[in-house]
Amino acid sequence: MTESAHWDWRSAYPAPAKLNLFLHVVGRRADGYHLLQTLFRFVGHGDTLRFSPRDDGAVTLASPLPGVPADSDLTVRAARLLQAETGCTQGVQIAIEKRLPMGGGLGGGSSDAATVLLALNHLWQTGVSRHRLQEIGLSLGADVPVFLFGQNAFAEGVGEALQPVDLPPAWYVVLEPPVQVPTVTIFKDPALRRDTPPMHTADWRPGMGGNDLQPVATRQFPEIAACLDWLAQFGEARMTGSGACVFAEFATERTAREVLARLPNSMRGWVAPGCGPPRVSCCRQAASQGRAASRPCVGAGRLSAALHACDTLGRLASRLCNLHQVRP
Repeated sequence: MTESAHWDWRSAYPAPAKLNLFLHVVGRRADGYHLLQTLFRFVGHGDTLRFSPRDDGAVTLASPLPGVPADSDLTVRAARLLQAETGCTQGVQIAIEKRLPMGGGLGGGSSDAATVLLALNHLWQTGVSRHRLQEIGLSLGADVPVFLFGQNAFAEGVGEALQPVDLPPAWYVVLEPPVQVPTVTIFKDPALRRDTPPMHTADWRPGMGGNDLQPVATRQFPEIAACLDWLAQFGEARMTGSGACVFAEFATERTAREVLARLPNSMRGWVAPGCGPPRVSCCRQAASQGRAASRPCVGAGRLSAALHACDTLGRLASRLCNLHQVRP
């Protein structure tokens, strides 16, 4: 089966979560936007989108999010922006299987919007370059471009200046505090530090940096602090984005799942692998080092599902762009 046959109207299009391994506020522009440095890592957990064609040009949601008007939904806005950009008269119904919480700092809405742009650019045969899709995405939100970029990345500016970064294999325990954090509230707080010294991309190493937004968020939302305190028993716990979700990194799936098994009933969480270089699993790394893996790195089915989720936007973007000879 060719890739063009694989990605069609029957396909399920994934939208993975991201973690900010660090997030520094290094300044502020004259227009009020904050200047950031961060390291985005995708993980094998996220939403799933499906699309159904419409002949009337309308963009609709199969199941609108509670409390979110359709005209404000990022996925609807993304589809309409692509229509406006290209003059496309086709319509679509968007169905979203939500797994990522709203206001969680995992980029769920941004990832969904990026998947809409990538998928419809292919399904509608509009042929927009990935660079232009990133520009369109930036008008929807600062995190949308990295999901269109499709790789773990060091980000600067307001989040749009991206450089790919290779990261070692890792597993993450992610906790979802029962709160939604309005990003604007965190950035408007007078106590937010806005002068962290910038670092050079080449100087960053795993574990370096922190999250400048975390002290503000934990003060405003004690539920975040409680999750951080519990997770810190087992490793270095950090908040992702502006919250509310928190995470800790572990070397193996077994360790991560052992930690999750001890989670109190009052808390919600999950385990996911960090996405690495394209098509690299721990088994393949072992083979590349001249030794066979003594056993499957994780259950074969579970690894396949996790890596399928990880194998999403980066290669989805490349595949769909390549199908139409669209320049990145």
